[in-house]
Amino acid sequence: MAPVPLSRRRFLQGSAALGGGAVLLRPGRLMAQPLTSLTVGFIYVGARDDFGYNQAHAEGAAAVKALPGVTVIEEENVAETIDVQKTMESMINLDGATLLFPTSFGYFNPHILKLAPKYPDVRFQHAAGLWTDGMPPNIGSYFGYIGMGQYLNGIVAGHMTRSKKIGFVAAKPIPQVLLNINSFLLGARAVDPTITCQVIFTGEWSLAVKEAEATNALADAGCDVITAHVDGPKVVMETAAGRGCWICGHHADQSALAPERYLTGAEWNWAGVYTGMVQTVRAGGALPNFSRGGLADGYIKMSPLGPAVPAAARAQFEGTRAEILKGGFAALKGPLKTNTGADLLAPGQALVETDIALESMDYLVEGVIGSTS
Repeated sequence: MAPVPLSRRRFLQGSAALGGGAVLLRPGRLMAQPLTSLTVGFIYVGARDDFGYNQAHAEGAAAVKALPGVTVIEEENVAETIDVQKTMESMINLDGATLLFPTSFGYFNPHILKLAPKYPDVRFQHAAGLWTDGMPPNIGSYFGYIGMGQYLNGIVAGHMTRSKKIGFVAAKPIPQVLLNINSFLLGARAVDPTITCQVIFTGEWSLAVKEAEATNALADAGCDVITAHVDGPKVVMETAAGRGCWICGHHADQSALAPERYLTGAEWNWAGVYTGMVQTVRAGGALPNFSRGGLADGYIKMSPLGPAVPAAARAQFEGTRAEILKGGFAALKGPLKTNTGADLLAPGQALVETDIALESMDYLVEGVIGSTS
């Protein structure tokens, strides 16, 4: 992303508390006594009202603001450059923040990794699956199984498509994005195994011109249901709806952008996660260095089904959601090949939503039209 203008800042859990999910505890910041007050910082790579990734985190921050004794400071449009180091140091040194949520993927390496040893009494909580053994113990990594949400999106898309072609506008071919693409296609193929999904990568988390071009290209190719994994899906949603396509959301609720064309969406549900983390720190407890959760754990949620969704789609959507809520659900089940023809899963094999192998996904499954290179 291009640098943004300088601002004032640039001058310078246990599982119960987190609502469940997979957790991994390592020695971290453990306070001997409860805190009477706490200053928490949230940092976003884009605007807080982007109808997407940043808005979802900002909604979580808004829930934290309601907690007594907690002060929340926020900074938006902070690039994944040394700018985020300046912002974090400003929050620590000027505002007295001792718990930071730098939310963008690219903030982690090298920026959080560089500052964490310098500020051992500050807790850095990062939204991605990047913490591993040997990293500074005052770093935490958290994320949700939002691929399950895209699988549910795919089920509705499978019922709605007439061309048997669905589309996906994606930013970068990192594991989390690839899992969402694959899950969307596999959800649709649970309805009709002949459906294909075309993906176009823009190369950037937020670039409106490329997102509009990609959406139009998918519509031109005959894709009649479109979703996205970019920071702010607003342009994709509005462009697709304008082309007469059905749309499925991602990150936050985009139904207000095109109410009649919006089918459902995979949303983050950070309010409960963030308030749980903050309350744990306030109580003098330790946060896990690695935590994950899904629908059942309150990490993600689904947008309400839109008015155009037919009864059969609603029934399959709700039935599958009930299965996912039980735990141990697998979107990827054998026999399954990659879209380059390589064997991926043999009959009887599956990768459940909690499988750590999904965190290093580097392939697209058979039926996805596109390339990771």
